[in-house]
Amino acid sequence: MLEVHQFFMQQAIQLAREAAEDGEIPVGAVAVLDNRIIGRGRNRTELLHDPTAHAEMEAITAAANNLENKRLEDVTLYVTLEPCPMCAGALVLARVRQVIYAVEDSKTGACGSIYRLHDDPHLNHQFVVRSGVMKDESTFLLDEFFKKLRNKEKLD
Repeated sequence: MLEVHQFFMQQAIQLAREAAEDGEIPVGAVAVLDNRIIGRGRNRTELLHDPTAHAEMEAITAAANNLENKRLEDVTLYVTLEPCPMCAGALVLARVRQVIYAVEDSKTGACGSIYRLHDDPHLNHQFVVRSGVMKDESTFLLDEFFKKLRNKEKLD
């Protein structure tokens, strides 16, 4: 099963690389149903001037459009960074089955690090979370992105 998780996380990492090439925080996500990608997303907040244009939101929207259904009950979302509260809320509303992420977000993580929206009993849906799949690769992308950003800011 780990090989399957790594395969799909690799797809999300490729999307994160594409986001970084466009000057976006390198986060990518893929929505998977029956071992098939049904939605892809990457951060586009800068490009679209939209604070909601997170990788998870794009992948959720693409998957829902693909299925022609707002309910993603059997879908697993692979994402390179732990979802924030907005994205975790959308995942609850979409009723995904599980989220597998690479890196914990110690500032805004809402699937275990700071908040636990994925298993909050007050909400109408809970989903399974697994973390750490291909953590090193995703951490490297994030670290390199922010290192380049800091160096650019010093030059400006």
